[in-house]
Amino acid sequence: MSLKEKLVEISKEFPEKFKEVKENVLMLEAKIAERKVFLSKKSLIYKAKLKIDDENKIVKFFEELKEVGMGISSGDSMDISPGFGFKAEKYKVIGKEREGTIEEASKLFGKDYKYLFDYSMIRKKVEEEAQKAGYSFSITLMEKTI
Repeated sequence: MSLKEKLVEISKEFPEKFKEVKENVLMLEAKIAERKVFLSKKSLIYKAKLKIDDENKIVKFFEELKEVGMGISSGDSMDISPGFGFKAEKYKVIGKEREGTIEEASKLFGKDYKYLFDYSMIRKKVEEEAQKAGYSFSITLMEKTI
């Protein structure tokens, strides 16, 4: 089994599966959480993209976690709907790697909005499989370098 096939196989345990977008370039994009209240919507999206260079035996990896919101807001510019809650992000940065979790729990118009996501888990699994296959693993900070 090639490294590409192995990465697609192990991605079955991720929020989304890797899909090949170009030759030897895999990508996954997963909506981790979504809140829809009244006239507003807020989503937390994780994206990972990697390129497998079989000739040089290297895997380049890019990831991002973004929060997207739209709709009518009132009050605080950081809050898009009335209610209460908390948001906690715990992380550490080592070189180019950021490890940690993001968690939020809030109650808006009587609806609960909760999530907990360890965004380093996917990167660690990809790195582990790359090393098992004899590839080096490199993190890139810009998606266009993939």
